[in-house]
Amino acid sequence: DAFWAARAIRAALFYCLTFSELETPMTTGLAIENLSMRFDLPNGGHVQALKDVSLQLQKGELMSVLGPSGCGKTTLLNIVAGFLAPTAGKIVLNDHTVQGPDAERGMVFQQGALFEWMSVRDNVEFGPRMKGTPEAERRESSDHLLEITGLGDFKDKAIYELSGGMQQRVALARCLANDPDVILMDEPLGALDALTREKMQGLVLKLWKETGKTVILITHSVEEALLLGERLLVMAPRPGRIHKEYRLPFAEMGVNSDLRDVKKDPRFAQTREEILGMIWEMEEEIMGRAEDA
Repeated sequence: DAFWAARAIRAALFYCLTFSELETPMTTGLAIENLSMRFDLPNGGHVQALKDVSLQLQKGELMSVLGPSGCGKTTLLNIVAGFLAPTAGKIVLNDHTVQGPDAERGMVFQQGALFEWMSVRDNVEFGPRMKGTPEAERRESSDHLLEITGLGDFKDKAIYELSGGMQQRVALARCLANDPDVILMDEPLGALDALTREKMQGLVLKLWKETGKTVILITHSVEEALLLGERLLVMAPRPGRIHKEYRLPFAEMGVNSDLRDVKKDPRFAQTREEILGMIWEMEEEIMGRAEDA
């Protein structure tokens, strides 16, 4: 009897585990599920920044997000980062719900948000040091990241000694040093001059391909969104929502090609004009609403 009872228990456990795996399979990637965000105002009104935004992002995908001011791009990024709690819906990363900031999601801001009084190396090693990573391991990782971001000769420089473009390179290296699953970028190249910005766009593509990280990048530049998004979301405002999604070849092309050559592709110009027209129509609609009010 004990023998058959034990077999029955094992069979029941096997059934439960198998059924559980079938019902809730382990997945990797990022899921945004029915996300809404409403900001209540002191006067009793409210702003619906996002409404019913849903999408799936697989591990290693590079997505750019574009849209007119007020469409909720940065709000969406801040919710994914865990800086804001949505009023409805949820963010799921690798089968768990995002509850707040975590090292699995790294953020690169428009301004580097670096520690000005620290050296380049100390900035890059700050996160691993806080996690208790051994010094030798930190040093090996930071040396590698500083080399691939072109900062190998500047590791002992203070942040204030660097140009804006080089500071953004430090911000990228610091983010990668924490080995996040997802890298979130909020207008990271917006403050740079045109030539530096183009070089940094190439670096972003290089790092994306070499590291295999999932990347979400917010930008106001249509050309940048086309170059840096194998997936591109165009968002519409009031309430913020996904208006249209594109799947594009230009990011993959740009990994091994001059970005200026990529821009010469007829498909690039055609898609750019289509999106520009789309956003222009949204802006005119917003202006019309403001005049009516």
